[in-house]
Amino acid sequence: MSSSDTPKFRVIADRSRCCGYGLCAQVCPTVYKLDSDGLVYLDSDLVPAGLEEEAKEGAAACPAEALAVEAVA
Repeated sequence: MSSSDTPKFRVIADRSRCCGYGLCAQVCPTVYKLDSDGLVYLDSDLVPAGLEEEAKEGAAACPAEALAVEAVA
């Protein structure tokens, strides 16, 4: 894995705030998944290279502010 492929952002999902709108998964289905109750979950909290903007847009679309994208230290 080259340094350009190394994830530079991670997602923090507060499932207790998730109201199941599903906008995050509509915007960025690779990162944001919905369980059988319609609540967000992540296969991995690391954002794949090339999906940073999409992941940020998905988090910003959340009306409940249950998602945040932050830089990996």
